[in-house]
Amino acid sequence: MGNRANERMRAIRYHARGGIEVLRLEEVPLPEIGEDEVLVKVLATGVNPGDWQIRSGLAGESFPLPYIPGWDISGIVARTGGKVTGFKPGDRVYGMTANSGG
Repeated sequence: MGNRANERMRAIRYHARGGIEVLRLEEVPLPEIGEDEVLVKVLATGVNPGDWQIRSGLAGESFPLPYIPGWDISGIVARTGGKVTGFKPGDRVYGMTANSGG
């Protein structure tokens, strides 16, 4: 994929708390992964109560802005960290992220 520092992805995110009007489709840097993490090319994501509670401010201010919602995802493993043994690029996966951003 070339120089990873220049890799980008599209993401729905917001810079202020509020209703659905604060959501924006933006191009952002591809996240770095740790040695025990996988990067998933997300093909589908869900919206659960935590997503709108964080966006509205109901869940408090502990989630930094700008914020990418989405805890529940499905997709294809794009990259794996060096210590990952249970997955490989190309594997189809679904689950819940550790820190949102789906």
